[in-house]
Amino acid sequence: MAFSIKEVKTPADKKQFIRLPWKVYGDSSIWVPPLISERKKFLDPTVNPFFKDSKVDLFLVVSNNRTVVGRVALIENCAHNKKLSQRVGFFGMFEVINNKQASNLLLGEAEKWCQEKQLNKLVGPVNLSTNHECGLLVDGFDIPPVIGMPYNPPYYSNLLEGWGLEKLKDLVSLRMELPKIPEYLESAMSRIKKRGRFTIRPFRLSNFYEEIEAIWHIYNESWVDNWGFIPMSREEFLYSANEMRSFFQPGYCFIAEVNGEPVGFSLTLPDINVVLKEMNGRIFPFGWAKFFWNKNKIKLYRVVALGVKKQYRRLGVDVALYYETYKKFVENKIKWCDMSWMLEDNKDILSPVSRLGGVIYKRHRIYERDIIS
Repeated sequence: MAFSIKEVKTPADKKQFIRLPWKVYGDSSIWVPPLISERKKFLDPTVNPFFKDSKVDLFLVVSNNRTVVGRVALIENCAHNKKLSQRVGFFGMFEVINNKQASNLLLGEAEKWCQEKQLNKLVGPVNLSTNHECGLLVDGFDIPPVIGMPYNPPYYSNLLEGWGLEKLKDLVSLRMELPKIPEYLESAMSRIKKRGRFTIRPFRLSNFYEEIEAIWHIYNESWVDNWGFIPMSREEFLYSANEMRSFFQPGYCFIAEVNGEPVGFSLTLPDINVVLKEMNGRIFPFGWAKFFWNKNKIKLYRVVALGVKKQYRRLGVDVALYYETYKKFVENKIKWCDMSWMLEDNKDILSPVSRLGGVIYKRHRIYERDIIS
């Protein structure tokens, strides 16, 4: 079978781009279909603020009978390259049938695209940056993904590595059973409370935008030194917050304050993938009703982010955030907690989470390859 590359130019092309995963995964019991309406907005430059500072081109691979068999997004993240003084091109939203020729066409197009833009390295997958879904699943294929984490067939790594991409960094996911709050955590929290240096409170939904503004500042400041991190613009952060608002549960988001100033936060989301699986990409005619009927049955939550401003990191704020989150889990009889993703070499985070009982159960990989002009 012969294949050819095609750039996404029309609404019909973009529709094929968005719907391709249904062909790749078929009736997979593990893959979770995204909401089609959400994907349309996410890839719309007039809606998603990410496109303000980045250039994204979409490509399809089409067979000689006009069937779409692969796709890729190629991203020039101008904020990333400016901040780190790099000339990196990113690829993401990579999906393809198990065919080396089709895969090589996509990656070959990525190489040519980088050369035309004078980018000297190809990195990915990121969908569309490290602030979104990123990494290729290389271990942990037998367990369904949680909300916000990508899934892909096992053969993808062979296709990428066969083309010449090499490991740049691994991202690990940990899962933790929640029987009761560990005694050492109770003791540590007791000592912290006696010092009285800060307070912890839940997110105030009535002040949604003010709270999001505070978290945005903490997020960008606390993560700035992490590998691969590029600060999010206010518009990007607000866009992401609004996207999760329909299933956001304020009781699982905590903010730490020192004299009324927000200095740390933790964000935990219900794993709505168990509901999205049933909706199969559609919110009509009964999709949202099904979501609201089922959301209270969710017994797995994902700790998405936890950050503390640098000058307050020795106060035990992180311990208090762990404690309050764990306490909420136990009170509501939540059985499992997912903590993802974390850099494989970030011992400052991995060590305390492991002590809490977290065990690595999935691994995602970001690849790189030098581009020769």
